[in-house]
This record gives sequence, structure tokens and C-alpha cells, in this order.
Amino acid sequence: MNINDLRGALCAFINDSVSLDPGTTVAPGTDLLLTGLVDSMGVVQIVSWMESELDISVEPNDVVLEHFQTVDAMADFVDRRRASQVGRREPVGGQG
Repeated sequence: MNINDLRGALCAFINDSVSLDPGTTVAPGTDLLLTGLVDSMGVVQIVSWMESELDISVEPNDVVLEHFQTVDAMADFVDRRRASQVGRREPVGGQG
């Protein structure tokens, strides 16, 4: 999933399952936390979705305003996390 698809998927998930105001459509730049559209339980749901749908690991110290304030910030975080996890994975076939 490229970063634009990721933004769309995150917006859809938040609009459908997490937003505390279903009448407000979440866009990639919407401030989710300071507007109250997403609360702490919503962030937990988003983290769980990221881990299951995107196959990434989100550490507790990664759950900060900087990473979860907007969909754009989340997509950038996921992109960086994927890049860092690729470098740590063992080679296929047990080589090394």
C-alpha cells in the first residue's frame, strides 16, 4: 500500500470506526486530537488497526501527539516505521 492509499485507508477507518463526530469527515490534514474527533481510546484502536492491517509494530513510546495528530502524521510515521523494520528483518532463506 503506497502512502496515498494509506492516507485513504486511515481516513476511512477513522471516519467509519473511531471518530467521535460522525457528521465531520476526517481529511488527511484534520487535527484529530485537539478537535476532539479522536480520544485516547480511538488512538488505541488506530494503533491496533495499524499493527493488524499494516503488519507494523507500534511501541508505546511511539504513541505521541507528533505521530497521531493527523492522518498525514500517521502516514508519515507508518512510512518511517516500515523503512526501519525492513532494515532489521533477517534475509529470506536463512542467509547471513
